[in-house]
Amino acid sequence: MENGKIRIGVIGVGSISNEHIQAYLKNPKVELYAFCDINEEQLEKMAKKYGVSRTFARKEDMLALPELDAVSVCTWNSEHAPCTIAALDAGKHVLCEKPMAITVEEAVAMKEAAERNGKLLQIGFVRRFGNDCAVLQDFIEKESLGEIYYAKATYLRRNGNPMGWFGDSSRSGGGPLIDLGVHVIDLTRYLMGNPRPVSVYGVTFRKLGNRSELKDKKDYVSVSATDHDICDVEDMATAMVRYENGAVLLVETSYSLNLKKPQGTIELFGTKGGARLDPELEMYTDINGYMADVNLCSPTALSFNGLFQQEIDHFADCILNGTPCRAPAEDGIQIMRILRAIYESAETGHEVLL
Repeated sequence: MENGKIRIGVIGVGSISNEHIQAYLKNPKVELYAFCDINEEQLEKMAKKYGVSRTFARKEDMLALPELDAVSVCTWNSEHAPCTIAALDAGKHVLCEKPMAITVEEAVAMKEAAERNGKLLQIGFVRRFGNDCAVLQDFIEKESLGEIYYAKATYLRRNGNPMGWFGDSSRSGGGPLIDLGVHVIDLTRYLMGNPRPVSVYGVTFRKLGNRSELKDKKDYVSVSATDHDICDVEDMATAMVRYENGAVLLVETSYSLNLKKPQGTIELFGTKGGARLDPELEMYTDINGYMADVNLCSPTALSFNGLFQQEIDHFADCILNGTPCRAPAEDGIQIMRILRAIYESAETGHEVLL
């Protein structure tokens, strides 16, 4: 590190990398140092946009820079493990975007690489760093909900298959479950105290595809989208996850679903109260012997502003000060176990024990 600054490289400079890059630029303890991408046109575009002069088409060449301290891995999912392991073996700290990998075995290998090299591996569970998460955690820690024994995680799009690599299972590892569901599954589990999953029953559907026949604007489009994309992933998934402490999670997630409007909510149900983030925080309890609803609508407390900034700042703090990581590799492995078990259950039609 020069002048106490962490020199950062970014592997994969597609859409999500913008969030990482902009957060790095705002952190005075970080120097945005190098970019790497196999798409030369995108690499040149991003390098020009952010004023980065060191650009590489091969990760090995960028990782060979001895002065590079850490990297963000923002590639498509199938490259998360290869890029992360290569970076760790090159002596770099890593912030890897979610999902951690596309198989449990890859996730375990990534954690082993971090331990082998004595480097930090943080997983991009960005919802853990939201203001809404912090507010709800505050209520949970003060026993406002009591014992949380049931949760619902919903992330539904009506016409939101991003196209590009997102619909190609060889690169994505799956559809909305592994792309969107991972966010709300992790957030609910995190708020519930990270209980260990013990069984899963799941179902996936391929009924609507990428809805390319519709003239309406999509909910979200990847920068990698073309007019000849593969679409072989599920367009909807639902599952029930049972945890070791007896708690249960119900998950619903979709790219394409005939519903009125997109939804993104989490709900927690406890012995003293319930809570719903949508995005305002509502709480359901009893006061003075009467059932009562409490609406916490503070725009500051529940704002999504600074979500990635807080994640990136935490990554830098962990590297510089040894602060315990709030999104460690072990949590990434547990989420991968849940995701792969849902896909296995959907394929076999049976519950999967973990």
